[in-house]
Amino acid sequence: MSAKTDSTPYSGHRARLRERLKHEPLAVADYEVLELLLGYGLTRKDTKPLARELLRRFGTVRGALDARQDELMQVPGFGPGLMALWRLQREVLARYAASAARKRQVLATPEAVARMAQSRLAGCAHEECWLALVDARNGLIFWERLRRGGIGQVPVQPRDVLEVALTHKASGIILVHNHPGGSPGPSQPDLMLTAELQRLSPRMGLRFLDHVIVTEGDCYSITQNKRI
Repeated sequence: MSAKTDSTPYSGHRARLRERLKHEPLAVADYEVLELLLGYGLTRKDTKPLARELLRRFGTVRGALDARQDELMQVPGFGPGLMALWRLQREVLARYAASAARKRQVLATPEAVARMAQSRLAGCAHEECWLALVDARNGLIFWERLRRGGIGQVPVQPRDVLEVALTHKASGIILVHNHPGGSPGPSQPDLMLTAELQRLSPRMGLRFLDHVIVTEGDCYSITQNKRI
């Protein structure tokens, strides 16, 4: 909504916040940033109390944006309309991260993979397995969801991964999945799947580069065997 058409009792306050954001963005407090964002979903309400409550519950702007749907819907004043806005901004951020990776071409480190994955999987309440395929220079050529699972697991077989890699004529494989709200440490099935892909990939002319596990604030590289 533009400032011209915003005629609510809070239009003047929001206009001033937008001006501060325009000229001195770092002078705008975290709750004020959320206040402005919430204003696009609650055009006729004072969004400052809700912004402050989101920060109180989730700690940071990122925590509020990445919170799960069930957590957000427990916050008084946060309804379906705002949830739709949250989904939209998450999708924008996820596509921005993916397009940035494609523009840079090279996925050279597990950290780069983890950043891209966390943008996509933030707030996801179930496990998902994603596949990043790269060319001979580790340039990203494919980034898509391979499987969607439940709260505690996502079933993936080596064949699922290798078939997609061969179809896209990839050189290298990076497997990514999330642990919703838990530790990024690998389970025994995670380690077994990784070992099997490490064994089978070279037989098909493929490089298995990594299996990265992400949570909302942490990540783990099975290949490098450490948190990243």
